[in-house]
Amino acid sequence: MGEAKRRKEALGEKYGKDPYILPWVPITKKQAEQFVNWTTKGAWVGIGALVAIWLTVIFIGPALGWWDLQ
Repeated sequence: MGEAKRRKEALGEKYGKDPYILPWVPITKKQAEQFVNWTTKGAWVGIGALVAIWLTVIFIGPALGWWDLQ
């Protein structure tokens, strides 16, 4: 009997399913990785938006006369 068959018999119904991060938390490791990927992309989008707003306030705003910084 090979290792895969022994593992299949030992795990039973759980064989081939993604493992949970912790037994009492119903989040799989794959879902946790997807969450990290989404939040990382969201953080970069937020940083980009912050830079765009900053550039608008610092350079474009005064050029259009929105703020008088004298």
